[in-house]
Amino acid sequence: MLRTLSHISQAVNGAKDLPASLAIIVSQVRQAMRSHVCSVYLKDPHSHRYVLMATEGLNKRSIGKVSMAANEGLVGLVGSRAETISLEDATSHPRFRYFAETGEERYSSFLGTPIIHHRKVLGVLVVQQKERRQFDEADEAFLVTMSAQLSGVIAHAEATGSIRGLNKRGKGVQVARFRGVPGAPGAAIGKAVVVLPIANLDVVPDKPSHNIEAQLKLFNRALDAVREDIKVLAKRLNSQLRPQEQALFDVYLMMLDQGALPSDVVRVIQSGQWAQGALRQVVQQHVQRFEKMEDAYLKERAQDIKDLGNRLLAYLQEVEHEPINYPENTILISEELSPAMLGEVPTGKLAGLISVQGSRNSHVAILARAMGIPTVVAAGDLPYSRLNGIEIIIDGYHGDIFTNPTRLLREQYTEMIAEEQQLDQELDNLRHLPCATLDNVRIPLWANTGLIADVQRAQNRGAEGVGLYRSEVAFMGATRFPSESEQIALYREHLQAFAPQPVTMRTLDIGGDKPLSYFPIKEKNPYLGWRGIRVTLDHPEIFLVQLRSMMEASVGLNNLRILLPMISGIAELKEAIHFVHRAWVELRNEGLDVKRPAIGVMIEVPAAVYQAYDIAQLVDFLSVGSNDLTQYLLAVDRNNARVASLYDYFHPAVLTALQHVVEAAHRLGKPVSICGEMAGDPVAAVLLLAMGFDNLSMNATQLPKVKSLLRQITASQAKQLLSEAMQLDEGAAIHHLLKSALKNMGINPRLNIALT
Repeated sequence: MLRTLSHISQAVNGAKDLPASLAIIVSQVRQAMRSHVCSVYLKDPHSHRYVLMATEGLNKRSIGKVSMAANEGLVGLVGSRAETISLEDATSHPRFRYFAETGEERYSSFLGTPIIHHRKVLGVLVVQQKERRQFDEADEAFLVTMSAQLSGVIAHAEATGSIRGLNKRGKGVQVARFRGVPGAPGAAIGKAVVVLPIANLDVVPDKPSHNIEAQLKLFNRALDAVREDIKVLAKRLNSQLRPQEQALFDVYLMMLDQGALPSDVVRVIQSGQWAQGALRQVVQQHVQRFEKMEDAYLKERAQDIKDLGNRLLAYLQEVEHEPINYPENTILISEELSPAMLGEVPTGKLAGLISVQGSRNSHVAILARAMGIPTVVAAGDLPYSRLNGIEIIIDGYHGDIFTNPTRLLREQYTEMIAEEQQLDQELDNLRHLPCATLDNVRIPLWANTGLIADVQRAQNRGAEGVGLYRSEVAFMGATRFPSESEQIALYREHLQAFAPQPVTMRTLDIGGDKPLSYFPIKEKNPYLGWRGIRVTLDHPEIFLVQLRSMMEASVGLNNLRILLPMISGIAELKEAIHFVHRAWVELRNEGLDVKRPAIGVMIEVPAAVYQAYDIAQLVDFLSVGSNDLTQYLLAVDRNNARVASLYDYFHPAVLTALQHVVEAAHRLGKPVSICGEMAGDPVAAVLLLAMGFDNLSMNATQLPKVKSLLRQITASQAKQLLSEAMQLDEGAAIHHLLKSALKNMGINPRLNIALT
């Protein structure tokens, strides 16, 4: 049976279009199941009727003519119930319907299963038998497997608009929706331009070389050419990027100039391998090393290595680069987009980006957010290779992709895009105004940072401090652990930039999902493994140096707050506090006038939620990490497109946990903040304000939107909304309640679309 399934799958995947795929399915399924009839009925989204689209065994002249509603016939029953139905004597069933043109009265037994894609019933796959036959579990399992195979084929056909003949007007499905992960906020309408890799390292063979010098010269020429290409592309994007984003191209140049990749390739060439084979070996080794890393940001660096490798290979092969025609409002699509691909699009023509693979942490997503280009990543089900030239709408807020959109859908998104542009202009005027409600309740808005480049962006958007400085970012960019003096200089720069406003520095948060190249950690389940405070407590020589560096950097500034990550119990918290105190005493004994910084705990695991009161007794403040806490509470990886829709910080369990933490902290008079995407969602910020969070920390780009919305409501209105929300039992219902209430207050509804 497995061999049969594999054979049919290969045949279907090789079919030129949907009719050919359906013909293969009905023919080979009938043969495999030794049945007399196999048919496919597809659901017409306009009439909601199931139309016979392919058959082997019935009269083929009835294709496109026979149809039934959801409340008609056995096919309608399968579709409406969305479950497999097996009948030994179908003609005796009350829902049996006779169609003279199909000759269906000759068939007794019936087995039908729905064709479902992303919870949507697309059609029904049916087999029938002349004599009575009791279809067994193996028969049902086989048919269900084939319907799953068919669902992807039909969804792809919807995307390209290639389904025809579903209704009398001759118009097939004109719009299809695919889900990915939001990469950069915004929406765009445009024409798809599919970009394929310029060369393929995977197919390069090993081959010995007898002229090593010639191969080295060839490789060095390729290096020079790619360096020049990167410089040209960076210059082309210069007017659209700030220096901190331009630095991403410097990363590429650094890999080509000082990185291990060129020197490793030279070493392999010198061992007797030709340049192309040496390049393949080295790139694959580097890619495998990065892909094994669980941390999403670091894993994305594998794609940077692949892109550089393919560009070098193109020059080694002297591949001619065919010019691409980029239309106005180009939606650039590739299996894995690279920053260099963005740079090749003429200025002003790039409207949106779709990366079939990749994540929110890819360099492309980072650049897209900086450039304000709507982006969707991890769109694994998108049939991207067939979309060239097709009109597409992308929604970077929700991760949706619409192919062949209807006129109504196009009008809705056109209106939304215009409103967003107007809103951006209005938000710029809020930079120097405080975040205060109409009844004068102040709630400071802080920024999340990691690089010194983030500081200017945060200050330009009115940040009143730093709620989360990710100290591990500097460690990730190094080739060894930074020395104490190097760390002091780094932290001082950040603290000085914001003084006297507070800067909350999280201690090194590495481990299973964030390994350092020079401190590798391999674990089967990194999210539940050796990470955060667990690593630094096991390595006091690293922990103490960082704590000393942070405190010494704060001398004379006194705006440092130290945040301890991944705390899951009182014992490890007490141990961590001991190290903070020890580092402080050491500096004091060395004659430094260091004030003891405020110490806080990051509440990001469920255990910490339920011990929030006990934890708050031992520290100066609490800070909720909304991203990880939501993932842990709901057991959902938000970077996985298949379950990303289940990631919902409006979930009642998440809101209840947040309320519990705030109440526990405030009972002791301790301040509590929240960082992560929830804090940067204007709608969610209304609930966070009502709960009593003392400040919100977010990506700097979201800060003006949050400030704008909170300045348009009163704290009492927010508390009333929170009270109503906590009576509901679904995140979607809570979100709908808030959106409706804000609209009724006359608040711009486009404010509450961000990151929801």
